[in-house]
Amino acid sequence: MKKLSFFSRIALTASVLAVSVPFNFVNAASLTTGSLSLADARPTTASVTYTFQFSGVTLSTTKCLKVQFSDTATGTNKPAGMTLTGAALSATSNYMPTPASWTATPNNATGTVQVAYTTGEIPASASSRTLVLTGITNGSTAATTYFAQFSTYSNNDCATGPIDNATVAFIYVNGQAVSATVDPTLSFSIAGVASSQTVNGSTTTVTSTTSTIPLGTLSTGTNAIAAQDLTVGTNANSGYTVTIKYTGALTGGSHAMTDFTGTNASPTTFSAAGTEAFGYTTNATALGTGTAGRFTSNKWAGFTTSPLEVAYSSSAASATTRIGYQVGISSTTPSGAYSTTIVFVATPTY
Repeated sequence: MKKLSFFSRIALTASVLAVSVPFNFVNAASLTTGSLSLADARPTTASVTYTFQFSGVTLSTTKCLKVQFSDTATGTNKPAGMTLTGAALSATSNYMPTPASWTATPNNATGTVQVAYTTGEIPASASSRTLVLTGITNGSTAATTYFAQFSTYSNNDCATGPIDNATVAFIYVNGQAVSATVDPTLSFSIAGVASSQTVNGSTTTVTSTTSTIPLGTLSTGTNAIAAQDLTVGTNANSGYTVTIKYTGALTGGSHAMTDFTGTNASPTTFSAAGTEAFGYTTNATALGTGTAGRFTSNKWAGFTTSPLEVAYSSSAASATTRIGYQVGISSTTPSGAYSTTIVFVATPTY
């Protein structure tokens, strides 16, 4: 595919899946399911995020969560080369209702990370509870099974008052570079859409190409609308996700066009003509995050510089998603030539 001013990237993600193994404590309950995934499973990789997920959580006041990394299911020797000095608690954790109140204390010598809160909290749910630890340096040996012994306590000494426990296994693997340009199981393309075509309940007013979105000369009387078709093909068992972002506001001279107020999580009906705004929509009805069909019925969102989901499939597929772009101006929008760059990223999940 040609290198275009509106361009796309194709990324590949993978994680190490862990198998739950019972690990019993006196007076503690074994969690029913558990897993550990690594953001990057390559040996000696630094600043890696470890995400634990458990169900069967006991809904009682918990003051400490403890992880013992080890080379056996019941041991205390951490994996060779593993460094926990920089381990920290991520705010994305939901094992506890307010993770900001909790403090992570890593002990590199013993191979443990303790996350404690003097007051304690009751987990919000018994299922899908996550503990996310960041800043860990992976061990140095690939293709060897290691273990993480997870346990919770009603006392913040992380030793007495056991509540729940489980042991999960994980493996470090050497990374494999994959390029979509040579991988026949993954493809991603962009096609233009003509004027007077439908995009999620609106009608395009201009014709786009594979490389341009010419919104034309704008007026306060009518918003300009364009669209493009994104086609993804992959045999990845868990499908794919496509995200969108821009490199910055639609800008002409010193003026940055106002972003539409709708968000990706809560898109809304676009502003009436005569109001300055720039945004996007998608005709996807089954997104993988939030409300699956939140963009239906002609809903729009403003661009951001962070990637936001606009297409999704939970299984291997070859599918086309239509993305719409809309811009309106007010009577005080400064004259000039406006431009920005939109970035798509297609990520298959194997």
